[in-house]
This record gives sequence, C-alpha cells and structure tokens, in this order.
Amino acid sequence: MSVNKVILVGNVGKDPEIRHLDSGVAVANFPLATSETYTAKNGEKVTTTEWHNIVLWRGLADVAEKYVTKGRQLYIEGRIRTRSYDDKDGNKRYTTEIYGDVMQLLGSAPGNQSSGGGNSSNTSQQASAPSSQVNEPDFSEPEGDEDLPF
Repeated sequence: MSVNKVILVGNVGKDPEIRHLDSGVAVANFPLATSETYTAKNGEKVTTTEWHNIVLWRGLADVAEKYVTKGRQLYIEGRIRTRSYDDKDGNKRYTTEIYGDVMQLLGSAPGNQSSGGGNSSNTSQQASAPSSQVNEPDFSEPEGDEDLPF
C-alpha cells in the first residue's frame, strides 16, 4: 500500500490563473507559500519559505476563481504530481504540482477588515471536489474496539 497525501496551510502568491478546457472543465493554477521560522545556533531568527504550485480542477477551480486572491491564507489537501515537458529550446523540464482535492479559505480576504475583531476561524469557508467530501481532518481516536494493525 502507498499513500500520496499533502496538507498545506499557506498564503497565495498571486491571483489564480483560470483556464477552461474545450470540454468546459475549469482548471486553476496558483503558487502557495509556506514558511517555517526557527532560531539558528547564533540566536538569529531565520525564516525559510517554500513555494508550491497548486492545481485545482472543476468545482474547486470555480471557487478559486471567485474567492482566492493574492495574500489569502488557504488550507489545501491533495496529492503530489510531477510531470515533464519540453521547453522552447527542446530541453526536458520537470515540474512538481499539488493537485488539490480539498480547499478551505482561512481568515478574511486580504484588505477586507472585519468589524468587531472576530476570530478569523469563524470566517473560514470550505470547498472540496465532488468525489472527495472531506470536511475537516479527523485527528480523534477511532471509536469501538477495533483491532488496528498498528
């Protein structure tokens, strides 16, 4: 058995590019930045940022077109895909993308000030692909007296 699953929480690097295939299927592409801050041996705080190429299809692409903008914080659940292509000089290139199955909008949209200083988690919205109806990750213990192999 193998598992290809990615969970990311990060900020959108630029507004999504939306394409519609000849069949009418929507595809959204955008970069997502995740950052990690740690303290180096010399005591200096260091932040490293990793950029991920996000690909959303169909309904998720439609949601991204309407609600995802540069700077927006997102929760993305999906899988890693690496594909190759030939560049304009005929050289083989590779790109790694995250194909999103679940997307949750976190906080409020950039530049949108909410009144009353409410908790940003109350303003989250979630969308998932029709074939994947996952609402939220379930980190609770399994119920019942099941014999689990681990």
